[in-house]
Amino acid sequence: MPERGEESTASTPAAPESALQTSATGSAADTIALLRALIREACVNDGSVGAGQEIRSVRVLQRFLADAVATGRVETHVLESAPGRASLVARLRGTDTGTDPDAPSLGLLGHLDVVPVDPDGWTRNPFGGDLIDGEIWGRGAVDMLYLTAAFACVLRDAALAPEPPRGDLVLIAVADEEGGGEYGIHWLVRQHPEVVRVTEALSESGGMRMGRHVAIEVAEKGSAGRRLVIHGKPGHASIPYGAKSASYRVGEVLQRLGEVMPAAQLGPLWNAFVSARIQDPALAERLRDPVRLDAALPHLGGIAGYAHAVSRITMSPTVLRAGMTHNVIPAMGTIDLDIRTLPGTTDAEVDHLLRVVLGPLADDIEIEHLRGWAATTSPSDTPLFAAIERAVDAVADAPVVPIMAAGGSDARVLRELGIPAYGFGLLGPDWSYERYREGVHGNDERIDVESVTLSLAALQRIVADRLA
Repeated sequence: MPERGEESTASTPAAPESALQTSATGSAADTIALLRALIREACVNDGSVGAGQEIRSVRVLQRFLADAVATGRVETHVLESAPGRASLVARLRGTDTGTDPDAPSLGLLGHLDVVPVDPDGWTRNPFGGDLIDGEIWGRGAVDMLYLTAAFACVLRDAALAPEPPRGDLVLIAVADEEGGGEYGIHWLVRQHPEVVRVTEALSESGGMRMGRHVAIEVAEKGSAGRRLVIHGKPGHASIPYGAKSASYRVGEVLQRLGEVMPAAQLGPLWNAFVSARIQDPALAERLRDPVRLDAALPHLGGIAGYAHAVSRITMSPTVLRAGMTHNVIPAMGTIDLDIRTLPGTTDAEVDHLLRVVLGPLADDIEIEHLRGWAATTSPSDTPLFAAIERAVDAVADAPVVPIMAAGGSDARVLRELGIPAYGFGLLGPDWSYERYREGVHGNDERIDVESVTLSLAALQRIVADRLA
């Protein structure tokens, strides 16, 4: 390891000639090659314990980082939560870590697993990593292997630079994000907290365009899963008179859930989203009014689903169960609800809202709690967020808009520990939010070389800004 340097007095804004910034052209080519290699490992996670087998992609990263490790500046850990469910943590030690209280430990949090595919829906091999007409094809190309590859490339280049950074740069490439993170980030922070220790972090779910703005995720909705238990009166299916099938009652509840939706609750990020994305002043005014918002949603086109999701608590029936055999009228049915919450929402408030939505049906329904977590938010006035703004402006000549993600990511685990974490990326000008969402978990997933290059260039500036 290098000797500890004296306390840094350098200012934080990045200089283009910083030793931590390397040739964008060469690094982009390496990032693309690494992305294609990660796609080909096909670490498909179907939620089962033995799925994923992320150890294969960990080995790819180890080979890629071999020169960086050989410098003696980088320490790596391969940590398995279950056989084959491996995560890689690579830490480039900074000269001022431990001596300068302002020297950050910047985490680059990427995942290695991908969701399953339906091969019949693809026009190319989903695990071929093909580079065709300036686009890299394959499952995980957008979600989020392109960023994991860029994170690894930036750490390698920083380790090979003439001077080490003033603070730590930490690649955290994890298993099981697509399965909820129990075999990945959750396990790591419980079992190896010192290994993954960072003071700030970048992860996924950013970079799409909102008008001329680049969206950076600063918050995620929470999850408050519920199971509705609905009782009926059983009987022989050949004599239904006098019985009261739980299946019919399940249908009544579903109809109620489809007719009644929670009201809009516009949080602090809503106005920024409307200002960035909506150009029509009259439509923007309607969207800022909780009473008129729902009537305005059909005028938003492809962004309507996102606008609806982040403006309220949502409730989606996902799993239905009733009956055991075809000739018995079921005495019980259940409905599993995926409920996504806004920042500050408590479990008690979710239960109360659910009973309000169910109305007269609520008295005969039991509500069971499923797995969940609170919504998380990072402030947008941190040094790291300011560095993101400067980098995006320098690379893309575009302002940044902070947004809330409707879904979840591993970044929430760091936020729960009090660590500012942001969904990063810098996609090309044609990458609207709608295009981004179509690529995530969709057929024919692919990302263009331009977006990889832009994201890498911005990331290099952020690292130089925070650590040079």
